[in-house]
Amino acid sequence: MAKNVFSRIGTGFRVLGADIKDIGTTFAKGDWKTRISYIVMGFGQLMRGQIVRGVTFLGLEILMLYFIIGFGAQYVSKLSTLGTVGRIVNPNGTVTYGDNSFFILLFGILTIIVILLLVLLWRMNVRQNRDGQRALEEGKHLPTNREDLHSLLHERFDRTLLALPVTGIFIFTVLPILFMIGVAFTNYDSTHQPPANLFSWVGLENFKNIVSLNGEGSFGSTFFSVLGWTLIWAFFATFLTYFLGMAVAILINKKGIRFKKMWRTILVMTIAVPQFVSLLYVGKMFASDGLINTYLIKWGIISKAIPFWSNATYARILIIVINLWIGIPYTMLIVTGLLMNIPAELYESATIDGANAFQTFRKITLPYMLFVTGPFLLTQFIGNLNNFNVIYLLTQGQPQSMALSGNAGYTDLLVTWLYKMTVTDSNYKTAAVIGIMIFIVTAVIATIAYNMLPSVKDEEGFQ
Repeated sequence: MAKNVFSRIGTGFRVLGADIKDIGTTFAKGDWKTRISYIVMGFGQLMRGQIVRGVTFLGLEILMLYFIIGFGAQYVSKLSTLGTVGRIVNPNGTVTYGDNSFFILLFGILTIIVILLLVLLWRMNVRQNRDGQRALEEGKHLPTNREDLHSLLHERFDRTLLALPVTGIFIFTVLPILFMIGVAFTNYDSTHQPPANLFSWVGLENFKNIVSLNGEGSFGSTFFSVLGWTLIWAFFATFLTYFLGMAVAILINKKGIRFKKMWRTILVMTIAVPQFVSLLYVGKMFASDGLINTYLIKWGIISKAIPFWSNATYARILIIVINLWIGIPYTMLIVTGLLMNIPAELYESATIDGANAFQTFRKITLPYMLFVTGPFLLTQFIGNLNNFNVIYLLTQGQPQSMALSGNAGYTDLLVTWLYKMTVTDSNYKTAAVIGIMIFIVTAVIATIAYNMLPSVKDEEGFQ
């Protein structure tokens, strides 16, 4: 793996070197139109009659430079400190606000991204000028304005169609993620709320605190406790629902079972009810004064209420059991369709060879299911690592204990703990670190598990 990493790094440097060399060669061998386009983007295209391309490049260059110089430069210049002038109380009693660390970080990152996009646009402009000049020198045809517009609606319609969604993803997904990563290296919390109180860079201090077991502001013991429960929950929530859902589907699909449609309909009804309603209702049922404890005491089965939600072990087990009621129907529906696609001849041959039901399942049904539903199983596991609804609607992370810091509870997952850190405690710096940790854990598990999937390892062998 290390060799592959170094090999890719070396390849990247070679590609970068070749690209820089090509830029120099293009300028040295380029005509005056190409050389001027190094400063005025789109100039070469305009001079060669490609008005649409030229206007596009020139317009984007003007807009980006205006944004960078007229707006973003003031924020980039303050990125190193995130602001030095906070709230000022004037002699007459009025308050004046200076810098705002939040905007400095946000717009500073945005400006850096725009600068990088300008560099990429400039490189595209240089490459197009090079290709256009070569085409004319070789007597080839340059695309006309009409042909360029026609291409955007036909050959390159995919790019035209994806332009708006990609822009939306950048603004609402990529930029917030980069901002979150930046916050992880600051002291942005409830005591550093701009513009009244500025926050500043603290380096790796927040990462040290999240894994440190001792010291002021350390969250190590809580983090590893919550991480351990998150992994345990994701494992049981994924594999119990998968195998039990498969068992239910096989049982219903078995010959001789009557009222198949009725059983499937009953199970599907649990999906039709919104989780917001069903989980809140089930949570109240198992409360100390809820329906379950009330009737158990009334019937004389127990003498006092069972602490379903106040005992950490009971709460964790109950959450996993309740999740079966939610997850089994989904798996049952998927597996039902797949069972009908397994050739009946395989089962007939296995029966003739003397295989029992378990052997048939292990050698025929299970390999086929794992091959087809492997990616779905991985997706479910990753989804359960970040399953906010089930945990928060049932317990809100309770029960809590003084042994856990950061307002965490024994049933909190990393994602629900992050939510509490952000909404309840306004501890944005630690919440940002937890967000990065969630990504690292998810990415590592997903990468390892993906390479172990039968559909990835041995597709040809299965077929």
